Amino acid sequence: MTMLSFQAPPNAMLAKRWKLLSAHPANTAITLLLVALLVWFGLPILRWALLDAVWWGTADDCAAETAGACWAFLAVKLRFILFAFYPPDLQWRPALAVATTLILLIVTAQPRFWGRNLVAVWLATLAAAGLLISGTVIGPPISTNQWGGLPITLFVSIAGLGFAFPIAVAMALARQSRMRIVRSLAVGYIEILRGVPMIVVLYVAMLIVPMALPAGALVDKLLRAQIGITLFTSAYLAEIIRAGLQALPAGQTDAALALGLTYWQTARLVILPQALRAVIPAIVNLSVGILLNTSLLAVIGIYDLLNAAKASATDPQWLGYYTEAYILAAAIYFAISYSASRYSLWLERYLRASDHS
Repeated sequence: MTMLSFQAPPNAMLAKRWKLLSAHPANTAITLLLVALLVWFGLPILRWALLDAVWWGTADDCAAETAGACWAFLAVKLRFILFAFYPPDLQWRPALAVATTLILLIVTAQPRFWGRNLVAVWLATLAAAGLLISGTVIGPPISTNQWGGLPITLFVSIAGLGFAFPIAVAMALARQSRMRIVRSLAVGYIEILRGVPMIVVLYVAMLIVPMALPAGALVDKLLRAQIGITLFTSAYLAEIIRAGLQALPAGQTDAALALGLTYWQTARLVILPQALRAVIPAIVNLSVGILLNTSLLAVIGIYDLLNAAKASATDPQWLGYYTEAYILAAAIYFAISYSASRYSLWLERYLRASDHS
């Protein structure tokens, strides 16, 4: 026998919700207060952002007393915000690298493409993007001092998470090892990096590392920052993976070993897949945090998306339009972060459904 479910008409649903809001005088008062606050704050923002906004024109048009938001500023400075000081006539290079990376991210998000070949594709893509942006293959060469904007934000965070993952897995397994020396070294590595802010790691990469290198040895500052972010991320990721490992019952390992699997086969085929599945939300949360923390690169002279947006408003012809620049940067950050969070929810449902099928 089939059960039929009926949904109330939209008008009935609205009436029911309004009845809940007005069922008690306190509820009614709170509702009216929230509506009043929304109108109080919303109307000025609406007028500034849309009704009085300057959508095109010059800085003089935006300087008028009746002018609201200067979206014409974004039309002029969009390329600078996205690519910072990269030569304008060569900005097709980072644009192509970013587009290719985003396409590969979409492909990677689909579980049917997961496999060893995907790792090789990612390594080849990141290497090709670096060669393209640097001008190693197609000249002229561009110094990393001119790199910036969205490519820096994306590639530093993606490379940091990608290269940190195998280190984190090794540290998480080592921290649960029965060998005291291995466990102590893993604990020391994780706790030291987790005990300092990322900005300290970046300062060490910029100031201490060059002094420790032999005379005449030079390492690019972007590479040093990338290594620092990778090590910093691996420590936090190791703790997340360790939490997933501890969430599994000990019988999983015992059963795998009883079947004749080696330690590494047990970890790769039985333990890690279940542990990683359990900590997907935490991994996504860390990924978003690393993406947002790339703004700290400004302290060592690397312009990520946020700092390129800030620098765009220092142009004497368009001086002071920080709000519009920050709104654009915030919209890009939000789009990436929100997409990652929604994908995390979808992936959890997909993996849960695959277990029951």
